[in-house]
Amino acid sequence: MSALETLSHYDTQMHSVGLKILSVLQFLRNKGFNIIFCWVPSHVGISGNETADVISRFASEFLPRALPYCDIKKFLVSHLLSVWQQKWNLLTRNKLYPVKPSIGLWPALLMRELDVKLTRLRIGHSRFTHRHLFLGQRAPRCPTCHTDFTVNHILVECPSFKCHREYHFNSSSVTLQDLV
Repeated sequence: MSALETLSHYDTQMHSVGLKILSVLQFLRNKGFNIIFCWVPSHVGISGNETADVISRFASEFLPRALPYCDIKKFLVSHLLSVWQQKWNLLTRNKLYPVKPSIGLWPALLMRELDVKLTRLRIGHSRFTHRHLFLGQRAPRCPTCHTDFTVNHILVECPSFKCHREYHFNSSSVTLQDLV
């Protein structure tokens, strides 16, 4: 059934076998032939069809098959993403890993200014951490907790900002991954 559905919608990205069938079909129609496809639910148990299936499978094992570009591309992209994810999983101490444990793109925002601000938060840049990160100065300390004043501390950990988390995020218990 899926083969018939594929043939009913021409697409330049479709499998080369489907394109070849559509090409032959068009050629025959131009010659005046009226081709009708009919889906047969199953032919299991019909001896002639069973024999034809065995013979066709045997014969097709020896035919060289060109791999369609779309199949090669799909495999390579999938493989590269898998390798990239495996390598990324080894970098758990990376400052971005807790925010984005799965590789892939974040959705882009329509306004570049907001996109830039969100990206800065993801990598830990803010007005409070600017001098520390860019000028190599000592990290600022939270006056309440006496720990490093990081984006994660401000948005997730510090009790001084608990009421702000509840107000803006409807929860006092959030993660940086949830927010950015």
